Amino acid sequence: MDVNESKSPNQPAGTPPVPTPNIIASMLQAAKNTSDLIFSPGRAPQAETHGQLVQLKIPGVGLLTAEHTARIAADLIGRNTSAVDKLKQEGSCDISYSLPKIGRFRVNIFTQRGSCAIVMRVIASNVPDFKTLNLPEHLAEAAELRPGLVLVTGPTGSGKSSTLAAFVNKINEEKACHIITIEDPIEFLHAHKRATVHQREIHTDTPSFALALRAALRQAPKLILVGEMRDRETIEVAMEAAETGHLVYSTLHTIDASKTIERIVGAFSLSEQNTIRLRLSKTFRFIISQRLIRRQDSNGRVAAFEILKSTLRTREYVQKGEVEGKSLLDAMRDGSNDGMQCFDDEIEKLIRSGIIDIETGIATSTNAGNLRLQLGDLLEPQSGLASTETDLIVDSSTESKAEESLPTEPELETQP
Repeated sequence: MDVNESKSPNQPAGTPPVPTPNIIASMLQAAKNTSDLIFSPGRAPQAETHGQLVQLKIPGVGLLTAEHTARIAADLIGRNTSAVDKLKQEGSCDISYSLPKIGRFRVNIFTQRGSCAIVMRVIASNVPDFKTLNLPEHLAEAAELRPGLVLVTGPTGSGKSSTLAAFVNKINEEKACHIITIEDPIEFLHAHKRATVHQREIHTDTPSFALALRAALRQAPKLILVGEMRDRETIEVAMEAAETGHLVYSTLHTIDASKTIERIVGAFSLSEQNTIRLRLSKTFRFIISQRLIRRQDSNGRVAAFEILKSTLRTREYVQKGEVEGKSLLDAMRDGSNDGMQCFDDEIEKLIRSGIIDIETGIATSTNAGNLRLQLGDLLEPQSGLASTETDLIVDSSTESKAEESLPTEPELETQP
């Protein structure tokens, strides 16, 4: 549906529709700790809280129709003609939206079954810091102003933008330098502190990540944040920036360090991949993957982090590729003294500390079979699990199957 031709929603005669800002404000008031607001035809306005999606009763608003969602989309887009054009041509668009004294949002509007649907990610009003996010202390090294590539990866909604915002905020508070961020759209607003921060938005300030990144090389930044490495060209320029003395932060929608390397290398032709492996092994500083896992006490979710750090051993594995006995997972497990850690070991700690339950931990692990072995002493007393778990032996083929069973991009925030 054309958002510029949307009709007013069906209302009793003489009753105007509820203004979009009022609907959004009421939704935020009705559902505390909301991560996303969703508008879909055939449903009442919905809010996602701690991964659970619920319909909300908003005065004057019942089940939404296609006309409702088209009007709301038009209100959110406003005079952003590039977003309207992109929605018409590609079927979706990304914009930022703010309501004074209420909040800011990252908005995706898309068409489905010929009508508009809308997802609004709620952006925290304050820029997060290490303490707020409870980030591992040794990740402070990733916020040191040294040249190289720092990647934060994970599925949609896992908190990648918040982690990068905390890194940028730390440098902003501690270093007198020039910072450029390239985002689609801009999420956290960074005020000038010790650093000078310029934030550029795709389609508003620049046509693409790659063009903005190339321009940034001539703008004398010490830190460049690239919202997402979406394509080969952006990956290429990001590595070039890291090679020429810049600290580059970016994200990828990959589930762990190994898959991140595969995604980057796989973006290039076979004839280029050895060269890309060599360049990547020399430029990467950290690959930080994260997952949000539901707490056992139902009080929200807790983040689990996998951290791959650049060392002599990990650089060799990135350059030459992983083989049996020489994997990045082995290096992370052996590299705790260097500040490295892997998902399954961290999930085991969360289970043993009672923060998450066994079933949830195993469901979100990288290798469920190996994690069951690590938890053998906890599983034995459980009659339903003891008979099948205690004698489990995991060989290389079983591990491969376990990895294949994990979705490429698991959705940790799903509708129940």
